[in-house]
Amino acid sequence: MADGSILVVGSVALDEISTPFGRADEIIGGAAVYFSAAASLFAPVQLVGVVGDEYPLSDLDFLKARGVDLAGLEQRPGRSFRWGGTYHNDMNTRDTTHTELGVFAEFRPTLPETFRAAKWVFLGNIDPELQLSVLDQVEGPELTACDTMNYWIDGAHDALMKVIARIDMITLNDEEARQLSGHANLTRAGRWIQAKGPRHVVIKKGEHGAMLFSDDHVFFAPGYPLEDVVDPTGAGDAFAGGLFGYLARSGAAAVDDLRRAVVYGCALGSFSCEAFGPERMVDLTSDEVEDRVRSFRRLTRFTTAIDLASA
Repeated sequence: MADGSILVVGSVALDEISTPFGRADEIIGGAAVYFSAAASLFAPVQLVGVVGDEYPLSDLDFLKARGVDLAGLEQRPGRSFRWGGTYHNDMNTRDTTHTELGVFAEFRPTLPETFRAAKWVFLGNIDPELQLSVLDQVEGPELTACDTMNYWIDGAHDALMKVIARIDMITLNDEEARQLSGHANLTRAGRWIQAKGPRHVVIKKGEHGAMLFSDDHVFFAPGYPLEDVVDPTGAGDAFAGGLFGYLARSGAAAVDDLRRAVVYGCALGSFSCEAFGPERMVDLTSDEVEDRVRSFRRLTRFTTAIDLASA
C-alpha cells in the first residue's frame, strides 16, 4: 500500500435526478463514489461501503482503473441505497423525492486489514456512531477528516461532537456550519467549530466557493464561474475528494498546502457539475484539472493601481 493511500467510508448509491437540463435514472452516486472519483486523480483510494445485489458494479470500473481499491465494498442481498432529487431553476435548491436506505440501513463498516494503516482518512456523512467506529479501527493516520449533514446535527448531536473532538478536519456546508455552531456569521461559526477540536474547518458555499479556517488563518476560494450547471449532486463530495486528494499527493497539510488543496477542491467540485452524476469525472484528466486550477489563479490575481496611503 502506498504511503499516500486515502481511506474513504461512505454511501454508494443509485440516484434519480431531475434538473432543468434533463433527467437521469438509476445512475451511480453516493458520497464515497464522488469523493473517490475526485481523489483518485491524485492518490490511491480505498473505499468502504455497501451495495445491494442489484447494483451495477461494472459502472465502478472507472474507479478501479484509477487505482481505487474496492475490497471494502460489500455486496449484500437486498436493494441498494437509493436517492432521488429534483432541482429548481436556480440549481441551488432541490426537493428530495425519495430516500430508500436498503442495505445501507444495516451498514456497519469493518475495515479490511490492509485498509487500517491508511494515512489519510475521510469519513463521509454517515451516522456519527459509525464514524467513531472507523476511527477506532484505523492505526496512526496522518490526517483524519469527516463530513456531516443536517440530519446528524439534529438527530445525533452528542455523537457528532465526539467525532469532531477526535478529528483533524471537518468539511460541511454553510447551512450546516450555522446550524452546528448556532452562529449566523460564518467566521464565528468556523472559529466555534475549531474550538471543539479540529484544527482545520472547511465551509463549503456551493457556487460561491469555500472558506478555510486553519489555526489562526482564514482563506477563501471562489467558485468557478460555470455557464451551465447540469447537475450539482455530489459536488461537495467531489470538492472534498479534490481537497483530500491533493493533500495526500503533497504529503503535507501546512497552511500553504491547505490553501492550494481548497482551490483543487473547488476545481473538482466544478467539474462534477458539468454532467449528470459522476459522468464528467470518468474521463477527467490531470491536465484538465491543472488547467482549471490555473484559471483560478487568473480569476483572483490583481495588482494595486494606487497607494491610498501616499495619495
